[in-house]
Amino acid sequence: MLVTPGPVPEVREELKRRSFRNFIASVRYSIEGFLAATKHEPSFREDLLFAILLVPFAIILPVNAVSTALMISSLFLIIIVELLNSAIEWVIDYLRPERHPLAKRIKDMASAAVFLSYLNCIAIWLIILWPSSGAWRRIGQWLTQ
Repeated sequence: MLVTPGPVPEVREELKRRSFRNFIASVRYSIEGFLAATKHEPSFREDLLFAILLVPFAIILPVNAVSTALMISSLFLIIIVELLNSAIEWVIDYLRPERHPLAKRIKDMASAAVFLSYLNCIAIWLIILWPSSGAWRRIGQWLTQ
């Protein structure tokens, strides 16, 4: 049996007006989300601590500005992916509190994204600080001064 749809109602999209007030509200919501993750997510706190400890090293290491930026951005990527992972986990737990194989798969995939962001960070730091680049020699000289 073929069902034909009725007339499609007209959808009127209104342009969303942006104002400074909208911008301030967006910033406030972002800060609230960051604080909620800090309060309710132990993994996020661990990742944040990891980044807080390593950002100063990235700044003081004797490497060029682009390398420093890459090192810091790789740390921020971990924080960003962890926020997304936590949000996905909360949504799954909210929508489907009982155990389900697909819910587990979704959570595992989000967790894998965090793992890959850590591997990415390690790879970037190792490539930049590889002994052949002379960075280790400069770090040794800097430490012995």
